Amino acid sequence: MRRRTPPPPSPLPQREGVDPVRVRLPAGNTWATVRDHLVERLAAGAGVIDGMLDAGLIVDADGRPVPRDMAYAPGMFVWFHRELPEEERVPFPVDVVYRDEHVVVADKPHFLATTPRGSHVAETALARLRRQLGTPALSAAHRLDRLTAGLVLFTVRPEERGAYQSLFRDRRVEKVYEAVAPYDPRVDLPRTVRSRIVKPRGQLAAQEVDGEPNAETRIELLARREGVARYRLLPRTGQTHQLRVHMSALGLPILGDPLYPVVTGPVAVGDFRRPLQLLARELEFTDPVTGRAHRFVSRRELGAWPSHAAADADDAGAP
Repeated sequence: MRRRTPPPPSPLPQREGVDPVRVRLPAGNTWATVRDHLVERLAAGAGVIDGMLDAGLIVDADGRPVPRDMAYAPGMFVWFHRELPEEERVPFPVDVVYRDEHVVVADKPHFLATTPRGSHVAETALARLRRQLGTPALSAAHRLDRLTAGLVLFTVRPEERGAYQSLFRDRRVEKVYEAVAPYDPRVDLPRTVRSRIVKPRGQLAAQEVDGEPNAETRIELLARREGVARYRLLPRTGQTHQLRVHMSALGLPILGDPLYPVVTGPVAVGDFRRPLQLLARELEFTDPVTGRAHRFVSRRELGAWPSHAAADADDAGAP
């Protein structure tokens, strides 16, 4: 199989820990100029693109500004910085629990996105850590939902990122989550839930559908008290919102969930009152580069089940 040539390095530095946008011009003779293609592809309006070109904000691989009349060349790369949106600061820190020359393991708070996406760009764990640690090449090996707190693995060296991503792809990472949800004695636990989950484009919530299962979660009861319980969740797969969907399907929706079982809408910007009671508690894996055995444990607590509550809870018989 022919290997694709990697793109050239960016001629533009990061801004606020955020990479510039890279655009590769596709094959075809549809466009006479680079400008014509960008107007159509970016859907930003001809005036916006012309203004960026005239200001020298779109550059080629050598960092030279692209003029309006530059001829279209398939395979060419151009870069520019997106205009950063005004973002509400998430008033909780990203804690680093481990760092070496290959990886960083961070303990992400609720409400902070893992990587830039949509309206969350500079206020993300990745951008914050790049600024905080002075590691511009830092990348995420996987992601947590914005509303989920807990452990996230980041890679330091771009050439090693694939090796760490393969850990998650090949299910060679042991992931343990904790959640607080209603207690229902009619739900027989522990159990393994398998189903097919899809998330339609443009919709907030994922859903279970008929078909071959693509999502598997083991659910264990840890402790219970006053109508709620603490659960250990062990996902074998990583479908979007998998843990939230499976808990809701059992009639045990995770506390603070704005999507399951009923979509009440996205959490309003700046509203930090009801964090989703879901925590990525543990990550365990053998480092594919160094061969070291790693096990990391989040220091965070779920607000609906503070540590002192464990001593008062009824024993659920779980290990």
